[in-house]
Parts: sequence; structure tokens; C-alpha cells
Amino acid sequence: MTESGKPILYSYFRSSCSWRVRIALALKNINYETVPINLIKDGGQQFSAEFRTLNPMMQVPALTIDGTTIGQSLAIIEYLEETRPTPRLLPQDPKKRAQVRMISDLIAGGIQPLQNLSVLKQVGQENQLSWAQKAISNGFKALEEILKHTAGKCCVGDEVTMADLCLVPQVANAERYKVDVTPYPTISRINKSLLAMEAFQVSHPSRQPDTPPELRV
Repeated sequence: MTESGKPILYSYFRSSCSWRVRIALALKNINYETVPINLIKDGGQQFSAEFRTLNPMMQVPALTIDGTTIGQSLAIIEYLEETRPTPRLLPQDPKKRAQVRMISDLIAGGIQPLQNLSVLKQVGQENQLSWAQKAISNGFKALEEILKHTAGKCCVGDEVTMADLCLVPQVANAERYKVDVTPYPTISRINKSLLAMEAFQVSHPSRQPDTPPELRV
């Protein structure tokens, strides 16, 4: 915690995992400070000794709050949900809650890690785009089928949940890697609706303290 008592979010503007947490903090109206961790500069600031002590996985995001530091975006969101439950990001109904976690895990565990920076470095420069496109497209095919059964205005019903916090950053990743999203109308419809909401706008990568000037809105 800072002297002012604000939580500290260690974040990178383009990190989709960090974006998930920024959306949650915005929705729950939690005032926080950002400490940028540049994943590219100087070989990656996440590998510094100082940050490694804070988060041994050397990944963003990490959130220091209530006297503890939490890594992993879904763990952070679940903690915020348990300690600051308004507005609710996990439904009370057990079946819907399971659906939210299923969709969140599908994105956070089954799509995003396969196309993140550390993996793309391993596949070689000439293979990165095709690798990322295949990983995202395969995941979106499954996700589109699931959402046909769970979605209302949002991923699960009509209320914003943790699943939506995962969806929007992943669609942004798809667009960044030039994935054609027209075969996924449900994903596209939900994403468009969510991006109109203030919490998704203020947390957008184009509006962060470490966003390069040329990428700012």
C-alpha cells in the first residue's frame, strides 16, 4: 500500500490480463495507483529483482491491497469480489456462477496464454502471427458455441460478470493479431456492447499512464 492507503496495480498498458483487473477496479469504483511494468523495455522490467520479489512468476498484473500482494488476474478479481462485492461480478446462482468461471478459464487458460508474449518469443518471428491467429481462432470457435447457450446482453445473462472482463481484452488481442471475427457474431455483439460502458473505456489500453503517445486516444 502507498502512504495514501491506495491499492497499487502493477500493470502494462497492453497486457490483456492487466486490463481485466483494471475493468474490475473501475466497476467496483476502487481508487488505485498504477505502477507501470514495461514487458519489453530493457529486456522486460518484469524480470527485475525488485519485481521478482513482489511476484515470483514475473508476470503482470499484481495488485497490492489490504496489506497483501496478489498475482494472477482471476485470483485478483475473485478477491475483489469477496471483499468488495458491489457490483457483483459472480452470479449468486450456482449454475450461472459455474458458467462464468468456465468462460473465464477458457479465455484465461485456454486462449490467452497460447498467444502471449512469452510463448510467441519461443515460436520464432516468422511463425508468430499464424500461431497467434490459430490459437485465438480455435478458442473462439469453442467460445462462440458456449455463448450461444449462456449469453444475454453479456456473456452470461444480462449482467456484467468476470467472463465479460476476460472477453473484451481477448477480442482486442484478436484484432491486434488480425483475426477475422465475423464468424463469431455472439462474441462480436457482446464485445461491442461492453465497449460502450464507461468502465471498459477508462480501463482501455489506449488510456493508461504508460500508453505511448502514438497509441493514446
